[in-house]
Amino acid sequence: MANAHDYATAAPEIFLAVSVMVLLMLGVFRGNQSTKLLSWLAVAVFAVTLVMVLRAPAESSVSFAGMYVADGFTAFVKIMVLIAAAGGLIMSLGYIKEEGMNRFEYPVLFVLATLGMMMMVSANDLIALYMGIELQSLALYVIAAFKRDSLRSTEAGLKYFVLGALSSGMLLYGCSLIYGFTGATGFDAIAPAMKGQEHASIGLIVGIVFLCAGLAFKVSAVPFHMWTPDVYEGAPTPVTAFFAVAPKIAALALFMRALIVPFVAISADWQQIIVVISVASMLLGAFAAIWQNNLKRLMAYSSIGHVGYALIGLAAGSAEGVRGVLVYLAIYVAMNLGTFACILCMRRKTGMVEGISDLSGLSKSNPLMALALAIFMFSMAGIPPLGGFFGKFYVFVAAVNAELYALAVIGVLASVVGAFYYLRIIKVMYFDEPAEPFETPMALEMRAIIGLCAIFVVFFAFYTAPFVASAQIAASALVP
Repeated sequence: MANAHDYATAAPEIFLAVSVMVLLMLGVFRGNQSTKLLSWLAVAVFAVTLVMVLRAPAESSVSFAGMYVADGFTAFVKIMVLIAAAGGLIMSLGYIKEEGMNRFEYPVLFVLATLGMMMMVSANDLIALYMGIELQSLALYVIAAFKRDSLRSTEAGLKYFVLGALSSGMLLYGCSLIYGFTGATGFDAIAPAMKGQEHASIGLIVGIVFLCAGLAFKVSAVPFHMWTPDVYEGAPTPVTAFFAVAPKIAALALFMRALIVPFVAISADWQQIIVVISVASMLLGAFAAIWQNNLKRLMAYSSIGHVGYALIGLAAGSAEGVRGVLVYLAIYVAMNLGTFACILCMRRKTGMVEGISDLSGLSKSNPLMALALAIFMFSMAGIPPLGGFFGKFYVFVAAVNAELYALAVIGVLASVVGAFYYLRIIKVMYFDEPAEPFETPMALEMRAIIGLCAIFVVFFAFYTAPFVASAQIAASALVP
C-alpha cells in the first residue's frame, strides 16, 4: 500500500499525470482552436515539473515497494528530458498551424510521452521498466503518424508501431527469463543474487541479451536501427526532433540503470554485448550517412552514430563512464534541437524542404542561420573547442581507463569518417552557388532556440568544470 512518502517521492510524475488529464479535458471542451493555448500550458507544465525535480531532496529515495527510485542520477536525466520535450513542443507551434496538424491532442500526447520517459528514468524494477516504456511508446506511435493526410507520416507511424511491438515482445521475454533465473524483478533484489558469481548462467545471459535488444531498439542502436531512417524522414519535422532527443535520453538512462545496478557483478558478460552494439552503431552511422541527400535522413544516421559513442561510456561500466554519457547527452540535446530548429526554418513558397542541396549558398541569403548550423555541424563532428568535442572526449577517456583501447580507437576513427558528411553541409552552405532563399523572417521562438543552443555549444568550454562535476555527482548516485 502506497504511503505519503511514496507520493512525495514521485510528485513530479503525479503532477504530470494530473496535468495530462486537465489538458485533455480543456481540449475536449474547447476544441482544436485551443491547440496553441494547450501547447503553451504544456510548456508551463514542463517548467513546473522541472522546478519540482530541482527542489527534490538530493539523497536517494526508493518508493512503491522498491519499484521507483529518485536520486541525483534520475534528477540530472529528467532535467534533460524536460528541456528536450519543451524545446520540441515550442518548435512545433508554427509547423502544426502551417501543415494542417492543428489538433488539441498533439500537446497532450507530448506530455503523455514525457510522463512515460520520466517513469523509465526512475524505474527500479523490470515491471516498472516495461510500464514506462509502453506509456512512452504508445504516445509516440500516434505522434509519428499525426499528419494523417501524409502517406509518409502514416507509413512512418505504422513502421514504428510494428517494429516497436516486436521490440516490446523481446524486452518482455528477456524480463521473464531474468525473473525465472533470479527469482526477483526488482533491481535491488537481483543485485544480491549476482554477488559472488564470476559468470552468469546461460539462461540469464540469454535474458540479458533480449533485454538489451529491446532497449537497443528504443535508442536505435545497430542492429535494431532499421526503423530510424524511415521514421525520421517520414514523421513531421518537429516530431523527428522530439524523437531524436528526449526518448533516446530516457532509454539510455534506463539502459545504464538496468545493466549496472542489478548486474554489476557480472559486468564482464554484458560488457561484450554493449561493445559490439557500440562499434556497429558508430561504424554504420559514420558510413551510411555519407550517401544521404535528405537532411532528416542524414540526421537519423547521425543519431545512430551518436548512440554508439554514448554506449562507449556504458561499456566502461564505471562511474566515469556514466559521467561521460551524461555530459555527452547534455551536449547532444543542444546540438540536435538547434539543428532541427534550423531544418524547420527551411521553408519556401512551395512548402517545407529537406534536401542538403536546398542549403546551397545559405551563407549569402541567411548568414546567421548558416553560422548557427555550421556551429552545430562542427560540434557534431567533435571539432574543439565546441561542446561536441568534450562529449566525445569524456566517453573516450572512460573507455581508455577501463582498458577498452580498441573501442576508443574505433570511436576516434568513426568520428573522423563522420566529420566528412558534417563538413559537406558546411561546404554546401558556404561555397556552392546560392539556391532560392528561404522565407523570412524566422519565428521568434525558433530564433530563441537556435540562439540558446548555439551559445551552449560554443561556450561549453568555459563552464566545463562545474558541469562535469554535476554529472559526476549524478553518476556516483548510480555507481557508488
